[in-house]
Amino acid sequence: MTDLKQKPLPALFTKENYTWMIIGAVVVALGMFLMSGGKNQDPNTFDYNVVYSTTRITVAPILIVAGLLVEVYAIFKKPKPSATKV
Repeated sequence: MTDLKQKPLPALFTKENYTWMIIGAVVVALGMFLMSGGKNQDPNTFDYNVVYSTTRITVAPILIVAGLLVEVYAIFKKPKPSATKV
């Protein structure tokens, strides 16, 4: 019989991948935070500017999509080849 030794698989993600994932998660969370809120002082009145502000309708969704794109980049980013190979 032959003695077959299996090589250990390389790590799927590196520290750089996790850093990008954290950055993406923070951007998504910031977008969600900007989309929330908008409380009126008087609940019996409707304030169009609070509900449909530019921040809540435009900026926040753009941040969420940008954060998701950063997450995709972080997942598909290949690790740099190491200088020391054995």
